[in-house]
Amino acid sequence: MLRYERKYLVPYILLDSMRKRFLPFVRPDEYALKAGNTLPQYTVRSIYLDTRNLECHTEKVEGVELRKKFRIRSYNDYNPEADTVFEIKRKIENRIKKHRAFTEYKHVLPLMQTSDVEKYIHKEENDRGLKDAKRFFYHVKKRFMQPTVLVIYEREAYHGLIDAGVRITFDKNIRSSIYPKYNELFNNHGLKHLFPSHFILEIKYYTDRMPIWAKSIIQEFRLRNDALSKYAIGYDVNTKYNIFTY
Repeated sequence: MLRYERKYLVPYILLDSMRKRFLPFVRPDEYALKAGNTLPQYTVRSIYLDTRNLECHTEKVEGVELRKKFRIRSYNDYNPEADTVFEIKRKIENRIKKHRAFTEYKHVLPLMQTSDVEKYIHKEENDRGLKDAKRFFYHVKKRFMQPTVLVIYEREAYHGLIDAGVRITFDKNIRSSIYPKYNELFNNHGLKHLFPSHFILEIKYYTDRMPIWAKSIIQEFRLRNDALSKYAIGYDVNTKYNIFTY
């Protein structure tokens, strides 16, 4: 199912007051609560893959409406058994669709070396995971894609009380490094901050209109919807192309 996704760059000074405004309309993400933090928060870790001439990065910068991002994602601290996702994130104009396949972190290197999805990818009743994994490796191998950017951040996550399909996240302490190895998904060293004084608010929903309560809060704080790509900016802050001063 296609999902709408809106992103806003917000100063940290507004975080507490913004959280208070959202809380009457949302409930904490259950997965985030399991991480054992005071807030419903967990760490997101992603390795983004791109071609040698950075086709994915270029498509983002040039605003191509139909584009894809390829990433390997896991969460929190190092654990060889940690759930790990091979994912294609498709941008179709202003909507998002994801193709996802799951494995354990210990299988990332064997998978990248062999592409043996039948052996390593978790099985699902409808074989969707295997199909999405095959789609992922088809593009990666055909286009000679390599790990290009490691992006790590803390995500504070909520779901709508009235509509569970609405998701509100505060992505904080966003940092990155370039050209990681596949076994460095849990690396915490040599990272640069994308926005030292800002976090990213994301609002995701499936209907063609943002919920009225969410729209009202956005207007109250006078926020502007921005095309914020953690991948593209994460690459840029580590190169001479960095133009961000937030």
